[in-house]
Amino acid sequence: LINCLIHFYKRDFVMSGTYYFVIVGHNDNPLFEVEFSSSGREVRKDDHRHLNQFIAHAALDLVDEHMLRTPNMYLKIVDKFNEWFVSAFVTASRQRFIMLHDLKNEDGIKSFFSEMYETYIKQVMNPFYSINTPIKSVHFEKKAQFYGRKFLTG
Repeated sequence: LINCLIHFYKRDFVMSGTYYFVIVGHNDNPLFEVEFSSSGREVRKDDHRHLNQFIAHAALDLVDEHMLRTPNMYLKIVDKFNEWFVSAFVTASRQRFIMLHDLKNEDGIKSFFSEMYETYIKQVMNPFYSINTPIKSVHFEKKAQFYGRKFLTG
């Protein structure tokens, strides 16, 4: 019985929460952004969108500092603002993936970043996409939603 309760606790609380993902370009411009929430919660796109953008933008200097100190692409948690943790991933071309999240889920976030990096590489190789411009691909959006459900919100 205790093992069953622990399993449900981990499933409901470790793999849930609220996430905001943004890809930031070379000029600190957002290229793509999406929010994820656990199945029990509704994503409030307009309520916290500006706050999420502000927190992500404020963390860019810390991401740049971490980027210079480590050869790793995945930088883990680089900042905390109130209840929000800020995790980061840096691509080979120095684009920054920023994830705001209210629960620690390091393995899920790392897996999400890895899959989104592969998806991003495919997007960049598209001859109709101009580097460092907003990503408006429906396919890219669907992949982000799929990986968000798979690795972040369960």
